[in-house]
Amino acid sequence: DKAPLSKSLLLVPSALSILLTLLFQHYQKFFAYNLQAVKEDLQIWRLVCGRTICLDLKDTFCSTLLIYNFRIFERRYGSRKFSSFLLGAWMLSALFDLLLVEITQYIFGITINSLPSGFLGPVFALFVPFYSSIPRVQVTQVLGHFSITNKSLVYILGLQLLTSGSYIWILALSGLISGICYNSSMLKVHRILCVPRWVAKLFSWTLEPVFSSAEPTNEVRVGMGATVDIQRQQRMELLDRQIMMSQVAQMRRQRQQQGGMINWNRLFPPLRHRHNANYQDHPSEQGMPPPTEVSEEQVARLMEMGFSRGDALEALRASNNDLNVATNFLLQH
Repeated sequence: DKAPLSKSLLLVPSALSILLTLLFQHYQKFFAYNLQAVKEDLQIWRLVCGRTICLDLKDTFCSTLLIYNFRIFERRYGSRKFSSFLLGAWMLSALFDLLLVEITQYIFGITINSLPSGFLGPVFALFVPFYSSIPRVQVTQVLGHFSITNKSLVYILGLQLLTSGSYIWILALSGLISGICYNSSMLKVHRILCVPRWVAKLFSWTLEPVFSSAEPTNEVRVGMGATVDIQRQQRMELLDRQIMMSQVAQMRRQRQQQGGMINWNRLFPPLRHRHNANYQDHPSEQGMPPPTEVSEEQVARLMEMGFSRGDALEALRASNNDLNVATNFLLQH
């Protein structure tokens, strides 16, 4: 729900990949990522066809699971910004693919005529915002030393995709470089490679109704905002919070079974019993010590997770600016 672009990337390329593998194998040559044909015969169309549909079902399966996990970015930033990131990463990674192939041939003397096909560059590029913006929450430990977090499965899928082909590391490296370039505030790539507003509206009118899902009936009702943008933001914050709460559910159950569950209510006052409904911070002034100075960067990170500014401020003050403790407290209340 609320991720039509991710849903279309799940269904359409996967269906075409299965059809090309099982029924229309004689058409696979048109979707091969043949760099030699691009450079020598100037078949530029292969950059489009060869970098869209996977011809290996293992790559299709792994990339589909990764797109499903990365749907949180479309819910958080909106379909237009998410599609702009994918478009920018797709175009930049095509350029870096050619550069890395030439560098490999110049340094190691290895001639690479073709690369694995599929929408792989943008998928690897999404690991950049995933690493930088999604908080790391420990779920359990293996052998007492190796931590398993809510992000471990995604990294394992990325490693599986990385080892599925001989030259797929070139696609992975070009994707990571393009993701870093697009996220860089110094290069300003996001201002150049972006989806125009009229194109976003056109696809919103035509394709979004096809790939949109019905709103869950068991979803918790949220307060109605004053404008449509505020209502949409409230819904996105609720979805993000539900996703992150489900990610730490296993950790909470394990702590309860071990008898080591911390009673947060004894340490911090409940955050949901405030009288102000507009998410403003009004701490009581009677018998309260001076408020602790909090880091605006940590407040911003908690707000990116979907929490209000008032909740983020109170949780950071109560936890003495410990971001992990504040995150766990907000997710459990």
